[in-house]
Amino acid sequence: MIKYNLKCENKHEFESWFSDSKDFERLKRKNLIECIFCQSKKVDKSIMAPRILNSKDFKNKNNITNDDLKNFKKNLQNLRQFVEKNFEFVGNNFASKVREVYYDKNSNKNIYGTTTDEEKDELKEEGIDLVSIPWVEKDN
Repeated sequence: MIKYNLKCENKHEFESWFSDSKDFERLKRKNLIECIFCQSKKVDKSIMAPRILNSKDFKNKNNITNDDLKNFKKNLQNLRQFVEKNFEFVGNNFASKVREVYYDKNSNKNIYGTTTDEEKDELKEEGIDLVSIPWVEKDN
């Protein structure tokens, strides 16, 4: 995720989150970004200053310990086990299978699989919400 400072033709400034810079450009091309104040569709990125943290800043501000990381990893492993146990793996056919499930209102099927960024974007445009989970390898 990336947060941009945006500015419309009427000089209103606001912030918005995007999946990545390509997502911003795609939405702008399709005139899907508008000012939250005046609904102008002429919106551009404003000047931004990135915030860069060194490892010392990160450690001090977040107080993340090795135990925290181990617990996080364990939670991700538990999530993977849950998904594998309760969802059907459809592999690279995920985009077509999720459409079948989405458009069949009687289907209660739980599926998981892989998809390309392009397929993800197409599904998002159709209004199909997806959740991407970090997939921790079993032997990692």
